[in-house]
Amino acid sequence: MKFIFEDKEYILNKENCIDFYNDEEKEVLGIDLNKVLNLINDYNLSYFDTEYYQEACTNCMSGVKEKQKFFEFLEYHFYIFTKKQKFVISDIEKSYENLSFNKLLKKNEVDDSYLVSIIVCKNCGKYTVQIENCEV
Repeated sequence: MKFIFEDKEYILNKENCIDFYNDEEKEVLGIDLNKVLNLINDYNLSYFDTEYYQEACTNCMSGVKEKQKFFEFLEYHFYIFTKKQKFVISDIEKSYENLSFNKLLKKNEVDDSYLVSIIVCKNCGKYTVQIENCEV
């Protein structure tokens, strides 16, 4: 997947991924980096926003020499829903239109939700994917 932010092109592929974190306490089964990349690629409307962290990119360490207090990253978030910890659907899939977590929960199709964060270094373009259990 490619996207442009402030006239710079970023490429999200296997080679540029630094880390993939799946929730440590309640890992989602049936999802991996390829699945996440396919989901955001199929969505085509992924909007990244600038976020600031207190830690630098572990790949390029941009801003460390300059002793910056905050480091710029680009972030995108979406939700995935599971049943017995197995991936069922994401909120960015076409099949999710006109649905909600509560509707799926009432139908007993899902029982839990997770936030997927894609965090891209604004300087070098390397990225991390984090999947965290959350309540919707």
